[in-house]
Amino acid sequence: MIETFTALICAHVLADFALQSNAMVAGKARRDMPVFATHLAILIALSALALLQFSAAFLAALILVGLSHFLIDIAKTFAPKNRALMAFITDQGAHLIATAAIAAAFPGLFANALWAGQSWLPGTLALISGGIVTIRAGGFAVGLLMARFDDKAPPEGLPEGGRLIGQLERGVIFLLVLAGQPGAIGFLIAAKSILRFEAVSKDGANPKSEYVIIGTLASFGWALGGAYATLALMTHLAPLGILPSAN
Repeated sequence: MIETFTALICAHVLADFALQSNAMVAGKARRDMPVFATHLAILIALSALALLQFSAAFLAALILVGLSHFLIDIAKTFAPKNRALMAFITDQGAHLIATAAIAAAFPGLFANALWAGQSWLPGTLALISGGIVTIRAGGFAVGLLMARFDDKAPPEGLPEGGRLIGQLERGVIFLLVLAGQPGAIGFLIAAKSILRFEAVSKDGANPKSEYVIIGTLASFGWALGGAYATLALMTHLAPLGILPSAN
């Protein structure tokens, strides 16, 4: 079951956070059915590729993947605009539960897939999923959290600079946790604090200091959660031989 779940969750993560443009997100918010159809086609194609085989269970699972994803995404469009972060978290939680339920209903799908003999594949899919959730999805979550404080944001620097910094710091944290060196994250916090000090200390701008602190802690917290969730998933899969031993 866990291999099937990993394959399906990787397809979901790629469809939602790697292959979905801002224009598609906006179109789904307007309940534009052609946009929904395009998004679902990408998801189903990725799910089919991950579990490629010819069986009735395979077709049934793909139908459930598409149907559940569509219903959850449609439900999200009715969420209040001022509850965007809660809608995002609830939406992704519902997708996670639906994916787990489908994997539980068809636990042997990956074992019968064309790629079943590749023992390294589930672990690789878990790494890909964890990296995207930590780095890419984390950016959306932190952005939604900080949207209410936009008027207190620090002065603009490089275009998209803050977004890129957040992605890089979450990527570094993800790698440090997987490498068994979480203690080094403290040095990352110290370095960012020093580099940000001048930007947030001018003119006694305390609200801007708080803005940076909240954003940084949220970003670091998301990255730690994503990294340790990835490690937890990988403990149930065949080892890749590239991560330090849990012992």
